[in-house]
Amino acid sequence: EGQLVESGGDLVQGGGSLTLSCAASGFTFDEYAIGWFRQAPGKEREGVSYIRGGDGGTYYVDSVKGRFTISSDYAKNTVYLQMNSLKPEDTAVYYCAAHRDSSTRLLRRWVLRVEGSDYWGQGTQVTVSS
Repeated sequence: EGQLVESGGDLVQGGGSLTLSCAASGFTFDEYAIGWFRQAPGKEREGVSYIRGGDGGTYYVDSVKGRFTISSDYAKNTVYLQMNSLKPEDTAVYYCAAHRDSSTRLLRRWVLRVEGSDYWGQGTQVTVSS
């Protein structure tokens, strides 16, 4: 059974930076895409980014493009989300999820519609103060 464990959430001032980690186990890491999602209080969960296990291709939603960077460490089966220029509206519980690697079209739909994940982590809280 696959397992994902997030870490790195914290309280940070607006304009600051934070790096989240997602450690994967129980499945073949390079056969899956790992995505980051977030859920703010009172709002629906939304997709943020993904990275493909096979070729390392990445995707970002418009609201984080240019500020967030997703990367993988295949030796550690870990995916990172480097978040810069943080804004109060980035405050949310951040989750990582895994989806068996697929076409760009299907992976983008996975992130944009938040559907079809094979595994979810438990989440880590990110709070950005103004």
